[in-house]
Amino acid sequence: MKKKMLSMVLAMAMALSLTACGSNEAADASSEYVVGICNYVDDASLNQICDNIQNRLAEIGTEKGVTFTVKYDNCMADANVMEQIISDFIADDVDLMVGVATPVAMAMQADTEDNQIPVIFAAVSDPLATGVVESLEAPGANVTGTSDFLDTTAVMNLIFAANPEADKIGLLYDLGQDASTTAINDAKAYLDAKNIEYVERTGTTVDEVSLAADALIADEVDAIFTPSDNTIMQAELTIYEKLADAGIPHYTGADSFALNGAFLGYGVDYANLGVETANMIAEVLLDGKEPATLPVKTFDNGTATINTEVCEKLGLDYATISETFAPYCTQVKEIQTAESFE
Repeated sequence: MKKKMLSMVLAMAMALSLTACGSNEAADASSEYVVGICNYVDDASLNQICDNIQNRLAEIGTEKGVTFTVKYDNCMADANVMEQIISDFIADDVDLMVGVATPVAMAMQADTEDNQIPVIFAAVSDPLATGVVESLEAPGANVTGTSDFLDTTAVMNLIFAANPEADKIGLLYDLGQDASTTAINDAKAYLDAKNIEYVERTGTTVDEVSLAADALIADEVDAIFTPSDNTIMQAELTIYEKLADAGIPHYTGADSFALNGAFLGYGVDYANLGVETANMIAEVLLDGKEPATLPVKTFDNGTATINTEVCEKLGLDYATISETFAPYCTQVKEIQTAESFE
């Protein structure tokens, strides 16, 4: 009888031990999240976003006692490679996907309609016009994220604050970049209202953009405007010296352009955008928020970043130009030419 009782006790103890072990394994499993990040192209802005997403996720993991396993890839603007990366994420059963830039966000939206894997996008300039979300306040499906929407009027105001006599403006962009469509249309409307002539030059590769810059120099434009266009961003290190030598300031839609040699970058802080994108990832995975009801996050586009080396080459005094721009910006910063942010 005693042996039978002892056997029963041992059996119950083993059962409890296995249950506890299983419980711990479940807890461990629920504290591990796999996040797939697809970057659109290798440029200063987008790389800065990706770096800050991953750094912030690591911080959140430490704060919350969870693990974020990040699967990162870059499609280098190749649609076929992009689709393969997304397919791999789906096959790997990631908990959430991150699409960095508009083309990736749109592809992820299409590829998750059936499986409903949550998608957080980063740096989609116009999520409404591209149909990525139904509204900024209530995205409506499994996709939401952060937008780097550009206040084009603010940039155009800077051009004429620096040079009130400017009468011909160059518009340099890639026709295939959805991020440029609304901003270029807004720039045309602004210039039309002021009866200012403008010249459009476009390119889809670094070589084409370089030729477009040559054409704008020959057109004798007084300044050039480019929105947050990734194709032009890739080519900035190639074109900035020839524009500066020609005395043409390049006004652009992100500080990373100024880092790569443009006279001025105006727009959001991409490091902060990356941090806020990571915070939204945590809201979905840790707090149970639904992308359909999680508002798209937008930012104050009030920071002007001036490349001081190019400023000097253009014959402009940094202190004077900063004072001129101050009424039109929440902040004026300086930067020097480099290939990437430290």
